[in-house]
Amino acid sequence: MTRPPRRRAARAAVLAALAWIACAPESDAPGPTAGETIVLASTTSTRDSGLFEHLLPRFTAETGIRVNVVAVGTGRALDLARRGDADVLLVHDRASELAFVEAGHGIERRPVMYNDFVLVGPRDDPAGVRGLDDAAEALGRIARHQAVFFSRGDDSGTHKAELRLWAAAGGAPSARTNAWYRETGSGMGATLNTANQASGYTLSDRGTWLAFRNRAQLELLLEGDPRLRNEYGVIVVNPARHPHVKVAAARRFAGWLVSDAGRAAIAGYRVDGQPLFFPIAPWRPLSIAPGVKRTVMCFSPWMKNDWSRSASPTTSKSGMRRKISRNITVISRRARWAPRQ
Repeated sequence: MTRPPRRRAARAAVLAALAWIACAPESDAPGPTAGETIVLASTTSTRDSGLFEHLLPRFTAETGIRVNVVAVGTGRALDLARRGDADVLLVHDRASELAFVEAGHGIERRPVMYNDFVLVGPRDDPAGVRGLDDAAEALGRIARHQAVFFSRGDDSGTHKAELRLWAAAGGAPSARTNAWYRETGSGMGATLNTANQASGYTLSDRGTWLAFRNRAQLELLLEGDPRLRNEYGVIVVNPARHPHVKVAAARRFAGWLVSDAGRAAIAGYRVDGQPLFFPIAPWRPLSIAPGVKRTVMCFSPWMKNDWSRSASPTTSKSGMRRKISRNITVISRRARWAPRQ
């Protein structure tokens, strides 16, 4: 049945309005000003890998916004943001990040980049894990041989990933009852140094490992397990909780990271010719704060490309409108969306 022209026109107007809402700014706060400084709470892996020395001068040159980095474990970074001591986060434990946003502490999480974790250890490999492709099996062997293992022990994203692997291996050991299992309470670079000095095993993000130069006693022994994927997300702290947050400048930084310029800068960072991080394809929000209304998708160049690839040359305008309508489904409280890979 063909809709009357007036109804079609009204429907098109509604769709256009929804598209405008989807892509419009979510805050009435004034825009960022040149020379403004924001606080970024992030991980020791992004610092120790040298990534920020590569990225931040480019962002500041383009926007005039300076970024002060507080590099701690992901758990501590989230705590800083909960207290309002940071404007924006760049961390790497997806479950904790989503819980942070759903509790209303952050506006939304955007996936930015990924690399992976690797198991490194002494060259003589007393636990015999070299060549395995199952990280949980490797940890099980380390435990059975009581080979020295250094854990971050600091509630960082790396520590959380390690604990998940220990759970898959049968349970995490306790540093209080197992002399071979030692917690450093330090960042990734310091933990690698300790493991090198004591000829022990440890789990590292690949970026810090590639940038780490003091490898005399260590080598990479295991990689490639799908459970070792290491994804980073950016979250702007919710100004409804902390009105002093520099939300406009923080949004500018978060948007730059996932822009063409930001993604090119991430992909262009290499050590000895090897990329340390890989930008994730243009994003859709994984989670939004309760009460914040957004759309599932908004008009953007990558979405236009998706349509042009999926539509035939003879696709009708009404068919295109139906496709647009499906993608402008408005949802609200406690929404969660899948990433576009």
